[in-house]
Amino acid sequence: MTSNEQTTREAATATAATGERADLLEMLAKHRHFLRFTTRDLTDEQAGLRPTASALCLGGLIKHVTSVERGWVDFILEGPSAMGDFTAMTEADWAERDAEFRMLPGETLDGVLAAYAEVARRTDDLVATLPDLDASWPLPKAPWFEADTQWSARRVLMHIIAETAQHAGHADIIRETLDGAKSMG
Repeated sequence: MTSNEQTTREAATATAATGERADLLEMLAKHRHFLRFTTRDLTDEQAGLRPTASALCLGGLIKHVTSVERGWVDFILEGPSAMGDFTAMTEADWAERDAEFRMLPGETLDGVLAAYAEVARRTDDLVATLPDLDASWPLPKAPWFEADTQWSARRVLMHIIAETAQHAGHADIIRETLDGAKSMG
């Protein structure tokens, strides 16, 4: 599925929903589009380049956003056990997490985008069908979460939107550094 086809599918899903759910889906679709758009016309090699002072690359950003969205949707469905205890992560766990930000040997941009599209479809279906956006779970143990805090499905979805928008901005800077192309302007 091309980026334009994915954007059209997401827009159709948002149109089928109403009210708050339509708003959530529309914002997700908008920021996903901007993130995917930064990879237009790139080779696999270009998607893995790190042209800025950071260690970020376009393919890695999409892999990371895919993983984050998948994990948070699992959280909505299963609670904190779906994400594990971040305070108990080993060096190997951190290395695996770090690999999300890179294009690894054998990975392709098409493959990364396809995985993102699959996760996006799952999230969109959940937003459209979840019985209660107020359903909440305690957050998993992590040094960056305040203890004894709960997030509703709504709050998690807003977090996914914010994460996607933030990384779409990072991606835009990386793309402009690569070849001058911009998402907007």
